[in-house]
Amino acid sequence: MAKQFDSIEDAHKAFIEDQPLFFVGTAGPDGRVNVSPKGMESLRVMDPHRILWLNITGSGNETAGHLREIPRMTLMWCSFTTRPLILRAYGTARAVHRTDDDWADLSAHFPAHRGARQIYDMRVDMVQTSCGYAVPFMDNPRHRDTLDRWTDGKSDDDIAAYWQEKNTATIDGKPTGIPVPADT
Repeated sequence: MAKQFDSIEDAHKAFIEDQPLFFVGTAGPDGRVNVSPKGMESLRVMDPHRILWLNITGSGNETAGHLREIPRMTLMWCSFTTRPLILRAYGTARAVHRTDDDWADLSAHFPAHRGARQIYDMRVDMVQTSCGYAVPFMDNPRHRDTLDRWTDGKSDDDIAAYWQEKNTATIDGKPTGIPVPADT
C-alpha cells in the first residue's frame, strides 16, 4: 500500500543513499514527458525538503528545458535487491548553471567533473513509498565509466561545442538555458 509523507525521513534518506540508480521525470506544458536514469555519485539529500543532483553532459538536456517552463520534478528510486520498495520524491526544482552565482557553493557538494552541466536544486513537498513487489532482482550494480572516458577524451572547447550542438534545446525545440561560449 502506498504511503505519503510530508518530507524525507531518515529511513527514506538511507534508502536513497543505498541505491546506485535513480530516475528523474519532468514535462513541459506540451510535448514529450521525459524520464531519465541517473547514476554516478551525483545526488545529495541536503535536508528533509531538499535534494541536489549534479547533471553530467549527456545526449539531451530535456530536464533543463522542461524546468524553464514548469518547475515540477519527480525523482524515483527502486530497490533491485532484497527489500521490495519504490520511493518517489515530488517537488519543484531549478537548474543552476556554471555561470550562476551559487554554482560554486552547490558544486562543492560533489566530486569535480569536467562534464558537469547543471545542478538541479529540488524542493521536495511530498515523498511516497510503495511496494516494489514486481521490480526484478538485479545483481552486481557498478559504476559505468563510459561517460568519464568520453569526457576525459575531450577538451573544454570540445565539451562546449557538444553542448552547443546537442544541449541548448529539448527534443521539442524548447530552450534549455545552458550557457555556451559564443565562439564554439
